[in-house]
Amino acid sequence: MPIEILYILALLAIIFVSFLLLKRPIYECMFYGYVLMVILTGEYKNFFAYILKTSTDTLFYAIIAFLVLAKILDATHAIDTVVNFIVAIFGRLRGGAGYAAVVGSTFMGALSGSGAGNVATTGVFTIPAMKRSGFPAHLAANIECAASTMGNMIPPAGVIVAALACYNEFSGAEMSQSTFWIAMWGVAIWFIIQRLITVYVFCRIHKVKPMAKVEIPSIKETFKKGWANLLLPVVILLPFICDYFFKATFYTERLGAGAANMSSSLLLFTPGIAAAYALLVNLKKTNIKGLVTTIKDSVSGIVPVGATIFFAYCISNLFTATDVGLKIGEYIKQWDLSLVVLAFIIPLITAVLGMVLPGSAQTKIFGTMIISVFAAAGGNPLLAAVMLPVITGAMEGMTPPLALCMYTAMGIAESDMKKTTINCFIWVGIHYLLSVVCLLGILPVLGI
Repeated sequence: MPIEILYILALLAIIFVSFLLLKRPIYECMFYGYVLMVILTGEYKNFFAYILKTSTDTLFYAIIAFLVLAKILDATHAIDTVVNFIVAIFGRLRGGAGYAAVVGSTFMGALSGSGAGNVATTGVFTIPAMKRSGFPAHLAANIECAASTMGNMIPPAGVIVAALACYNEFSGAEMSQSTFWIAMWGVAIWFIIQRLITVYVFCRIHKVKPMAKVEIPSIKETFKKGWANLLLPVVILLPFICDYFFKATFYTERLGAGAANMSSSLLLFTPGIAAAYALLVNLKKTNIKGLVTTIKDSVSGIVPVGATIFFAYCISNLFTATDVGLKIGEYIKQWDLSLVVLAFIIPLITAVLGMVLPGSAQTKIFGTMIISVFAAAGGNPLLAAVMLPVITGAMEGMTPPLALCMYTAMGIAESDMKKTTINCFIWVGIHYLLSVVCLLGILPVLGI
């Protein structure tokens, strides 16, 4: 067994002890992990070099940009209209509150990049609405939990940016961000459908009713008052869609080689455009002083997430320079496991890692190795890359005992711990099985 595996075990051990036993913040635990890896690998002279490399990584700043965008959208209440519109559409259906939770929380989670934060913001509305329409408390908690964690696998979530960096590292070339996003949506659609079908089945089992009419906003009035905010998804996604479909023709003909530079900068300027648009269309009902205060206060929420990702990138840079991932990947390749076996084992391993490590950290530290192992077994490396957020980011918040999304939702729903945990494992199991099916390439995926 190569010593690099002992490095990984040591990394997991220090994070486990400092986070779960000593109750230290996760970003502090990641820093301890980075220091330990420097010591074990003897990379003392490069301690600051890996930090400097991370601080100049544009993809890291793209993640921070989207975290800031989420806070601005929250401060301007731009998302309220989107959520109300979703409720207006689905609320009349049997179990409509559950469908609204899936669609609304999926969209919000994609922007915030925090499953637990998404549960806390949208769950305070969707969970009580589900309970009033007949959902058992433990089921309402898990529907919101599963929907919120799915945001981590839908653009523009930060975990996806990390997965793209891993694919670029594996391929040795820079893939178009828009191409990667389209493929990511191609995978995510299957999981959205899966959650909607699961809600449908549970609605039949528990004989859930539609939402009360007084709780359902008018589609016409909601659209009339907030149509401009409903265009936010278009503002965010349109640049990537246009780049994907027209880069080879429209943009390249006019910009030449500059078209590639525009594609590589989409992740940086899109959050700014979306934030400016949200501020502009909500200018009349936005208190500038209150907005500044909200954004200032939100720094305390952005910094810990950013610091966690930052030190995960540092560990990843160290592992890349010392070939830790490469050597572990070569060791696993010697087992000569088939693609089918890997498709079952890898998501299981990431589910266990999710009990300790955040999805973004998992992806950045182990992502390149996972892609390499799948490719060596005959799998599609791009498919493996777009599945990383599915088996790390989405799985992280719903896998006990560190299931922060489940605990947050359980607190709002005031549900029983045992019932909630048992039901949570059903959602985790279905997510795991669908992940295996996707990794095997059984389902068609747009963009791949």
